Amino acid sequence: MVNYCFKWECLCKLQVHSLSRRPSSSQRSMMMFGKISRQLCSLKKIPWSCDSRYFWKWLNTVFNKVDYERLKDVGPDRAASEWLLRCGAKVRYCGHQKWLQDYNKLPGGSVDRYKIQEIDATDSCIMDIGLDHMVGLEHVEKITLCKCHYIEDNCLQRLSQLENLRKSLLELEIITCGNVTDNGIIALRHFKNLKYLFLSDLPGIKDKEYLVQVLKTALPSLELKLNLK
Repeated sequence: MVNYCFKWECLCKLQVHSLSRRPSSSQRSMMMFGKISRQLCSLKKIPWSCDSRYFWKWLNTVFNKVDYERLKDVGPDRAASEWLLRCGAKVRYCGHQKWLQDYNKLPGGSVDRYKIQEIDATDSCIMDIGLDHMVGLEHVEKITLCKCHYIEDNCLQRLSQLENLRKSLLELEIITCGNVTDNGIIALRHFKNLKYLFLSDLPGIKDKEYLVQVLKTALPSLELKLNLK
């Protein structure tokens, strides 16, 4: 069963940075959720029900929505960082060893100073509607998608269409993403510079041998590591 619950700690830490200009409607909505989150965190675990499932999916959809005005104002790396962190992922910037996961510790200063080099989306709620945040990223070399319950074939297909990511991505790990099937993995053949691919615990994959053949043909220098049944 797909787990639709969003991480409590991400809700607790969410706080939109104040800006000198008047906040956009999307930013005002995020400010509102920042206040609501403090009340949500005071609650105990919500019993599983259809109502709570759809509530969390709706909330995660809001967190993934692209604010194109914000994207234009602060640039792709900053906007993508905000999106990834509020969805529970973490990032590492070029020239930095430490990972950043706390939304409230997003760096200030020049928007061109921090370029995303690695993304670890473990247990995050990133989904297809948020992937436009990645269009302008030019330095992403590694992505880890682990226990990403909203990642489906169309997400991998969308990622494989991003020209900048096709050029920069060197390593990709997809682990325990139950909605990924053969069709999504086949799309990865478009990452012509991909050097390492790790696939593990993906029950949606049915023809492992065919996938190996397709990927090895398209990417002869690829190191492919599989942990599939």
